[in-house]
Amino acid sequence: MENSSKSGWIVVLAGVCINLTMGFLYAWSVVRGGIPEAWGWSNADKALPFSVICIAITIAMIPAGRLQDKIGPKIVSTVGGILIGLGFLVCYFSGSSLAGFVVGFGVLGGIGMGASYASATPPAVKWFPPAKTGMIAGIVVAGFGLSPVIIAPLTSKLLALFQTTIIDSSTGNTIVEKGVSMTMLVYAIAFPIIIVALSQMLTNPPVSNAAKVAAAATSLKATDKKDFAWKEMMSTSQFYLLWFMYFAGSAAGLMFISVAQELGKKTLGEYAFFAVVVLACGNAGGRVLAGIVSDIIGRQWTIFCSCVLQSLVVFCMYLATSGAAWSSNAFIMMTLVALIGANFGSNLALFPAVTKDYFGVKNFGLNYGILFTAWGTAGLVMPWINGFVKDVGMPQLSYLIVISMLMTAAVFTFLSRSIANRKTGSSTSLPSGAGA
Repeated sequence: MENSSKSGWIVVLAGVCINLTMGFLYAWSVVRGGIPEAWGWSNADKALPFSVICIAITIAMIPAGRLQDKIGPKIVSTVGGILIGLGFLVCYFSGSSLAGFVVGFGVLGGIGMGASYASATPPAVKWFPPAKTGMIAGIVVAGFGLSPVIIAPLTSKLLALFQTTIIDSSTGNTIVEKGVSMTMLVYAIAFPIIIVALSQMLTNPPVSNAAKVAAAATSLKATDKKDFAWKEMMSTSQFYLLWFMYFAGSAAGLMFISVAQELGKKTLGEYAFFAVVVLACGNAGGRVLAGIVSDIIGRQWTIFCSCVLQSLVVFCMYLATSGAAWSSNAFIMMTLVALIGANFGSNLALFPAVTKDYFGVKNFGLNYGILFTAWGTAGLVMPWINGFVKDVGMPQLSYLIVISMLMTAAVFTFLSRSIANRKTGSSTSLPSGAGA
């Protein structure tokens, strides 16, 4: 059993490190700032590769989840790492071509990232009993939340290292261009090597160990626990409640993180980069903390607390943007930034865990991939709504929309618990953390 535990932690460590490399998603904000003016990209052009990669990740998570359930996480994550490398290689050879970056960074990078990300958490949680599901899921996905602290400054260093100086023939002025293409080449080499190597450690537990974990899940009442196929899952009201809660929690973070960063710049001046660090640490810490707390008080109570707290934070952000006297206080604003990150990050630990609790472990990869569309939909829809209400002259409406969604999601946690408890006869029949 001790060897099994050691093997399980190796899988967890591999998952954390793979997610750390996924920070190239966040690195785009640094890359876009270094795109030379000579390339002729508009602001909309610079945003396009990032928009495409978000869509590609969301779509890829579904087949990747199914494949890792069928053939194992090692192969799927390895293919993901190779695709990521190919994507950066396409960017390198594309020069200043926007289409090349959309295909390379957006499509290939997104599919590869979806494959590797979908393969990191499922094998890790399978090694441990249900009482530790939240903690393990939180630790694994914390790597993704913390990655900007490493990848963003590394990208900035590489852009500066490979920058070139050009003399404008028409004006004689000296122009410094960041080394975008060479940075893409470095990542094309480094990322697949790292991800492919770590992927070899992503193994499911042996049948005997898996049986012990399954037995622990039903030790109190071994009649109602089952593994849902994706069609069965989507035929339940539980799935749609969880989908909306995931959507609301993700929407709040995705919609207001950029606002928090701007407020951080106003209060920190030249040290504005510290806001990114605070946000990333809050994001990572929230994932681990939410996972641990949910193992103790239950997933739904933890989701409830996260929704209520995020509502309060969004309201404080509303007051700050309205000119509250304390909005110039760096400590208060960084606390809000950290809380936004923590509450947003908590969703990435809670919903994989609750998917395993309610729908079983056998089809966990595919089922969570489908539930993850809530995150992708929030990323697509909410920024557009935010822009629309600003265009029509009602920018404060964004805050009210988000607060309303979060409070609705908080109410839905009670409905979700009620459904789960009815299925098992009582809340104590559920795995630890799944019910009340």
